[in-house]
Amino acid sequence: MTNEYLKTIIIAAMILSANVVTAQKAWTVNQCMKYAVEHNHDIRTSTLDLDNYKATKSAAIGSFLPDVDGSIGTQYNFGRAIDPETNTYTDVSTFYNSYSLSSTLPVFDGFERVHALKAAKADVLMGKSSLKQLQNETALDVFQAFVNVLYYQGTSLMAEEKLKESEMLLHQTEVMEEVGRKSLADVAQMEAQMAEADCELTRQNNLLSSAMLTLKALMNYPLDDSLTLDNGILFSWEEGDEPKAEDFALEQNAGLKKAYYSTKSSYHNWKQAISALYPTIYVGAGLGTTYYKTLHSQSAQSFNHQLRNNMGEYIAASISIPIFNRLSSINNIRKAKNNFLKAQEEYEKKRTELYKLSAEALQDHQGYVKETRQMIKKVAADSVAYMLTKRKFEEGLATAIDLKTNSATLLNSKASLLRSKLMAILKRRLVQYYFDETVID
Repeated sequence: MTNEYLKTIIIAAMILSANVVTAQKAWTVNQCMKYAVEHNHDIRTSTLDLDNYKATKSAAIGSFLPDVDGSIGTQYNFGRAIDPETNTYTDVSTFYNSYSLSSTLPVFDGFERVHALKAAKADVLMGKSSLKQLQNETALDVFQAFVNVLYYQGTSLMAEEKLKESEMLLHQTEVMEEVGRKSLADVAQMEAQMAEADCELTRQNNLLSSAMLTLKALMNYPLDDSLTLDNGILFSWEEGDEPKAEDFALEQNAGLKKAYYSTKSSYHNWKQAISALYPTIYVGAGLGTTYYKTLHSQSAQSFNHQLRNNMGEYIAASISIPIFNRLSSINNIRKAKNNFLKAQEEYEKKRTELYKLSAEALQDHQGYVKETRQMIKKVAADSVAYMLTKRKFEEGLATAIDLKTNSATLLNSKASLLRSKLMAILKRRLVQYYFDETVID
């Protein structure tokens, strides 16, 4: 084997090893949440809605600027027409060119533009809060799905360990039956326990596969690609200081902010509708000039000369007073006021719900932390009880049923401990969301 060939094999092996390590890189819960936020279709749609709100705000700012219009007109007359110089009919062909520039500015419109701008600003803030709320809700859904996968990974591992232990005990019982220390009934009982453990492993693996599919779907992650999760959050079930009830900062919650800015927008829409009852005052100014020439005639004045001599300017002012529009303004005001009152009710409802949910999340987190501490002690005690029963079974002082009962108790305790840890972590993240709206660290 040549050195070049050996180098090629080593390089290929290194590349393959690097690919395997990359493929098996574990995803943390924060990485999963960030990926979901970046690839969620509803969030992308909400981003476009926010951009529309910003465009509406820009248009509201532009309404305070004057309108400026310019126009250029060209007219070719042939046959019988009116001569603009003599105001008499002529039958010669003429060329007519006009130029104008005008500007108008509303001086007073019942503060309609002011309230339109304030409503647009509130809509932008509402759009930002709506986007933030959607990002938080997506992240929380992914967090919940991530926790579910970790739970079923744990229960699947427990079921696998239980199956291996059942196989070992079955083999041990068969050997003991051959030397006369156990009966065929004990062997049959152990075979039944091993079959039950095998079925439970299959069930837990199916639940794990379903939970993983749910997580990938929420992340908008390719369903056919593998996804390895980092279970580091299992060690964070009681970290950090507990917030207190008086530290509630619910006004920072994205959902409550959205409801608040919706109320502000509805209020200014109502005031904007009221402005239709006020008169509107406009001022304007403009200038214009023309150029005229009879075709096939050499007597026309020059273009520059006519532009200067025909130049005209004007200034204007107008007032529009609403008198009667078939009750349209009155009905619009009525509906706008009702929308404002509805928005106020939604805000108060949301505020009450958040206080309730935040208090429940805080209480649940404290409860699951206490439960986890107790379950740690229970698992330790059940482990000792199971080991003693297993030892008695080996010595013929305990039946297979006693061993099965203690084994099931220990397995349930381990599953409950895992569930308590994960629920404490989940509830803490909810408390964090309700208090300072931070979901992704």
